[in-house]
Amino acid sequence: MFDGFLKVVAMTPKGRVADCEYNRIQICKMIDEAAENGAKIVVFPELCITGYTCGDLFWQEYLLEEAKHELHKILFHSREKDCLIFVGLPWEKDGKLYNVAAAVCKGKLLGLVPKKNLPNYAEFYEARNFTPGNEAVEWIEYEGNPIPFGMKQIFSCREMEGLRVAAEICEDLWVPAPPSISHTAAGATVIVNLSASDECTGKKEYRETLIAGQSARLLCAYIYANAGEGESTTDLVFAGQNVIAENGTVLSKAENYEQSSVYAILDLNRLRSERRRITTFQTDNTGYEKIAFSLEMKEEKLDRFFDPSPFVPHDQKIRDRRCEEILTIQALGLKKRLEHTHCQSAVVGISGGLDSTLALLVTAKAFDMLGISRDHILSVTMPCFGTTDRTYTNACEMTRRLGAVLKEVDIKNAVHQHFSDIGQDFENHDVTFENSQARERTQVLMDIANQTGGMVIGTGDMSELALGWATYNGDHMSMYGVNASVPKTLVRHLVRYYADACEDRALADILYDVLDTPVSPELLPPKDGEIAQKTEDLVGPYELHDFFLYYILRFGYEPAKIYRIAKKAFEGVYEKETILKWLKTFYRRFFAQQFKRSCLPDGPKVGTVALSPRGDLRMPSDACARLWLDQLEELEE
Repeated sequence: MFDGFLKVVAMTPKGRVADCEYNRIQICKMIDEAAENGAKIVVFPELCITGYTCGDLFWQEYLLEEAKHELHKILFHSREKDCLIFVGLPWEKDGKLYNVAAAVCKGKLLGLVPKKNLPNYAEFYEARNFTPGNEAVEWIEYEGNPIPFGMKQIFSCREMEGLRVAAEICEDLWVPAPPSISHTAAGATVIVNLSASDECTGKKEYRETLIAGQSARLLCAYIYANAGEGESTTDLVFAGQNVIAENGTVLSKAENYEQSSVYAILDLNRLRSERRRITTFQTDNTGYEKIAFSLEMKEEKLDRFFDPSPFVPHDQKIRDRRCEEILTIQALGLKKRLEHTHCQSAVVGISGGLDSTLALLVTAKAFDMLGISRDHILSVTMPCFGTTDRTYTNACEMTRRLGAVLKEVDIKNAVHQHFSDIGQDFENHDVTFENSQARERTQVLMDIANQTGGMVIGTGDMSELALGWATYNGDHMSMYGVNASVPKTLVRHLVRYYADACEDRALADILYDVLDTPVSPELLPPKDGEIAQKTEDLVGPYELHDFFLYYILRFGYEPAKIYRIAKKAFEGVYEKETILKWLKTFYRRFFAQQFKRSCLPDGPKVGTVALSPRGDLRMPSDACARLWLDQLEELEE
């Protein structure tokens, strides 16, 4: 339960219709299993104590009394179980019968939530037996204790601020305005659904989509427990399709007809972060009763999967679609800017590295969209002290294969003159030695753009911007930055996608070699003709930094939690000491280098995380990182 993680389960007992004692025994066995597995919320199907398909047997008073009697035994059985349990049963109140979800915790009946929407069409005829539940909560007596009865109940955990649970029942989800809408507006982060949804062709996929979509719209977790084998098959079959979703993602699901329990680890802090971020998420707790319960705080074993490449889909078909979409967004952004400024040319500094390669590919795509010949693209290579034959050759050949115009400007003499002017020792390979080259290249590009009535296309990517790995007013500056919101791990896949889809095999081979080239700014002299300066040796692996970037900006996670999930995501790849080292580096650089991001050129947003000071990141340039770094220091103690 630390860091907002919570284990939950949706369970489907194999029951018997109208045999309350048998059903209670199965339910209690499954409660034991859930508790042993560490589940803190346990959800059973609709009317599971009696069975959903009792039909007119629901009018039998003895069945109703037996259901209450078995609920009492479930309460007794739950006394030593550290979990919140939801079971379904029929409940008579004021001469009317209701289909209710009973919330149970540690031997106590916390509340009864009635079903509001009773289907009475096709195979359903619930209105024959039941009365729609009221939203307003009233208090009834059960075994001498006052119990809330009504839909507007939020079950709130005293020990975990983000754990607020509300219930709806089966059809409640399928209507245009489900109760879960008002539940989440009132603060519920977890919705449980006790369901008895029969099976027919195509319903499984629709049901899963409905559950995932509701969790996305309401920024909540959704636990759906469905009836299964054991219900009457007079007319229907129930498949036990249990689903657990969180903010649009299905975390766990049962295959139809398997009658299996479905566990998942929820991330409640992630949901709270989303709600804070999305200001259109409205709140209104009018008329709601807050029912408190307690759970023991324990650290959850992280069985949940954390993608080590959160910016890159693993499924190749999805990844290919995403790559095509991103390339199109980048090109459309540039197309509009070129049209608006009436540019006669586009100027790209081409190094033979990944970022400039992607920028050139995007520029070519934008020119194709405009119907302008690619010979209006000036691809400028500017060899200097660190340029290797490999990157130089790739830059030149790539330009030719794409149909752009290659222009070479050797900047060695200009930089030597600059060193002489400012008194820089050539043998002193410090930051001045490096940045002088970067700024000279930017000056060359800007002046060529002026000469040709053109625009300098920026090449720097989002990962470099996050780390500040750019020379201020050097490669940091351009007239339009097409890669500004593309992380380094995704740049690689975009280039590979282009190469795979390219009909020009010679161009594809060049792109594959670019992909195999170590990432480097090439600002230090080569060693034996090979790249001497490898970026990831200096600032750390980009796959780690992109992982950090995603969870820091997308969900606002604190450092300790990011460290914890990074250890899980990169288990067997990086030692924990390595992860902690580079996480500290990320925070230090991210805060210290904001001044570079505060004056970024324009560039298109392509994903959910971006660093534009005009859009996604309004951060002061002199913010202090102490709070975050102090927490990381404590992890070493």
